Parts: sequence; C-alpha cells; structure tokens
Amino acid sequence: MTGVRIRAWVVGTSAIIVSIVVFLVPFVFVVLQSSKDPADASTLAFSWPKHWQFLANLRAVLRTNDGIIWRAFLNSAILTVTSVTLTVVLAAMTGYVLARRRSKWNALVNFFVLAGLIVPPAVVPTIWVLQKLQLFGTLPGMILIEATFGLSFSILLFRAFVGNIPRELDEAAVIDGAGPFRLFFRVVLPLLRPVVVTVIVVQSVFVFNDFAGPLYFLPGDQNATVQLTLFTFQGQNISYYNLLFMDILLITIPPLIAYIFSNRQIVAGLTSGAIKG
Repeated sequence: MTGVRIRAWVVGTSAIIVSIVVFLVPFVFVVLQSSKDPADASTLAFSWPKHWQFLANLRAVLRTNDGIIWRAFLNSAILTVTSVTLTVVLAAMTGYVLARRRSKWNALVNFFVLAGLIVPPAVVPTIWVLQKLQLFGTLPGMILIEATFGLSFSILLFRAFVGNIPRELDEAAVIDGAGPFRLFFRVVLPLLRPVVVTVIVVQSVFVFNDFAGPLYFLPGDQNATVQLTLFTFQGQNISYYNLLFMDILLITIPPLIAYIFSNRQIVAGLTSGAIKG
C-alpha cells in the first residue's frame, strides 16, 4: 500500500511540475515581456523588467491604428458567438439523427464526418466558392467556414451522447403530440447540456484563436480579428516586442477565463459518452 501511495505521489507531483513548465512559465514570460520597454523586450530574456511599463504598453496597444484592437475584439466576438451557435445547432441535430435513425445513408454520412477530421481544408477552392457566392472577405463567409470546420468534431460528441439517452423519452414525447422540432428542442436538447457546454467552450477557444482562417478568407483591416492584430507590432524593419507580447496577453485572457470556469463541464462532456450506457 505504501508503494502505491508513493507512486501516486510521484505521478501527481510530476504532473504538477510538467503543468507549471508547459503552461505557467510561458504565461509568466509573456507578462514580463509585456511590462518592459522596447529595448529591454527586444532581448527576449526571461528576466525582471528594468523599467516597468505595463500600463504604458497597455495604453499604446489599445490606441494603435486608431484602436484596431477594439474593432478586432468586436469582430472576433461576432465571429465566435455566431459560428459556435450555428455549429451547436447543426451538430446537435445531425448527431441526434445519426444516433436515432438507422438507414443506408448512415455509413456514407459517417465517412464524411470522419473525413472532416482527417482531410485538411483546401484554401484555394474554398476562396473560389466564397467568391462565387460573393462572401469572400466578409464576416458571414468566415462564420460559415468556422462553423463548417467545427462540425465533424462536434457531431461525434453529440452522437455519442445521444446514444445514452433512452429512446422511451422520444416515444413518450411523440405520444403526447410533439412534432420533430418540438421533440428535439424541448425534450432532447435540454438533456444535451453537458456536451453543449463542452462544444461551446472548445469551439469558442478554437475560433477565437484561429489565425490561418481569417488570414486567408477575411482580408482587410476593417475585418481584422484579434489574432491578425499581431501583425501590427511586427514589421520587416523593427518589431515592438513589448507591444506584441502585451497584445498576446490581451488575446490570451478571454480563452483563459473560459477554461477556468468551464474545465469541469469540458471533462464531463468529453467523457460522458464513453462511460455511460
């Protein structure tokens, strides 16, 4: 018994140390660099700032390019909320149908769902399609892309969770006169709360932190997202690393808060489909 406790203590301590090294050390590095003056930050040394300029750097970032960071946060918020809402609704409905109704099309649909996780997105054909639809370089077009990118992962989670909901609930609702939409939105969807929270948090962090998508499909300063504002402080001739790291710190705060308050729901949603049934 003593040996088991020792091994458990060693494993737990090792996990804590690894977590500190992987997560806390980089975060502290970003905070230190964002508190330095330009000359001190340019060395990229893990050291205490010679002159604290945290508030001055914060004001400079918020005022750069006529306050582009404010517009970028607004664009990222609209993009994240709308695309994640669309992803949750479509993935929940698709996962419900795949789990409840067996047909000859299920195998084909499952193939495309798995292909969405494996096959990388094709940038040039996607741009061509958006141009034909007159959605290239617009927030609605980017919303559709982000929602599409998150569908496969979300459908798999919803399908696994729906499989653990008794079919008798569906039958009872139908007997009471519930139609398909009322059955789904009034009976089934409330029971999917753990996986809904998981999809919302995971996809929100993914969309908010997406850099390549807006870079390819959403050009223009008027459509800038928070990740694209990093270009503002890094040019060909000079880089303001203190402002760059301050921008990174501002971008990191919303996903960090979301994870801190939702980590238990994330774990519950990811594991519920595997441990029930």
